[in-house]
Amino acid sequence: MLRCLQLAKLGEGNVAPNPMVGSTLIYKNIIIGEGWHQQYGEAHAEVNCINSVAKADAHLIAQSTIYVSLEPCAHFGKTPPCSDLIIKLGIKKVVVGCTDSFKQVDGKGIEKLRLSGAEVIVGVLENACRELNKRFFTFHEKKRPFIVLKWAETANSKIGFTTDERLLISNDISNRLVHQLRHQNAAILVGTNTALLDNPSLTNRLWYGKSPIRLVIDKDLKLPTNLQLFDQTERTIVFNYIKQEEQENLTYYKLNQEADLLDEILTACYQLNIQSLLVEGGSKTLQSFIDKHLWDEAIVITNTTLIVNHGVAAPILSHYTKAKQVALLSDTITYFTNQNHSN
Repeated sequence: MLRCLQLAKLGEGNVAPNPMVGSTLIYKNIIIGEGWHQQYGEAHAEVNCINSVAKADAHLIAQSTIYVSLEPCAHFGKTPPCSDLIIKLGIKKVVVGCTDSFKQVDGKGIEKLRLSGAEVIVGVLENACRELNKRFFTFHEKKRPFIVLKWAETANSKIGFTTDERLLISNDISNRLVHQLRHQNAAILVGTNTALLDNPSLTNRLWYGKSPIRLVIDKDLKLPTNLQLFDQTERTIVFNYIKQEEQENLTYYKLNQEADLLDEILTACYQLNIQSLLVEGGSKTLQSFIDKHLWDEAIVITNTTLIVNHGVAAPILSHYTKAKQVALLSDTITYFTNQNHSN
């Protein structure tokens, strides 16, 4: 199962909104096949695993045990059900890391396999398997995206100047990490002031893989259209109270002004099938997510040598657990998880 998790991780950034899944086929403690879900819409891990078996070993498939980090699917989507393939090949033992809470699966694959006469063991390295696909599980179980807060602050907890001048806090190595986060998450969100003052592109330029969907809050549509966010090079969604409109790679998404703003945004993300959200600023937007306990992880980059007087105060976390801390030259990167997961 550990090998399944290693394989599954190879699909990161390429399979969403599907989960990352790895699979191995074992005959008498020897791996004769392995595979992972490589690309959204293409073959699943179990199919790639079975297809990797050498012709000389094909006769061993039915006598082998298949391990898979997530419950084999039981429905026709972009590909046929993997549970049907396992049954067709006569594999009699299946070891599953964790069940799939997606409503079209949710135990149906395991049930189908057991009804066929296969022995199915469930829950091997379950926590690790769920952790790998935390974005997927949060989306389907909580009906909202997995939310990651990220900001950079000075040694005295400032995130910017009080003037219009832009403050560069994190170093070049930390910036690569930021772009890796953009690759890992489906969308990235900033507030009106950050869009206006920083004029960010919010694209992934320092890491391999695609850029996230760009989301910006502009309630009254006051942002100038010459900002980098509106260059239409990447899909961009503008949350506002004025209009609903579609342009090329640019969507104006009208929210209900009478409802809670963050709830409206997260509902919109769920409806748009956005499974994970990286919130990059500014301080007011980040603090609003914190105050409503609407976050799962927070990543804070602290420049340990930079002091700024009369700057904009960094957000203040509450109800958190410090997961780990990493030093990168002058920066310290601290990872937090939310103790409150009831939302």
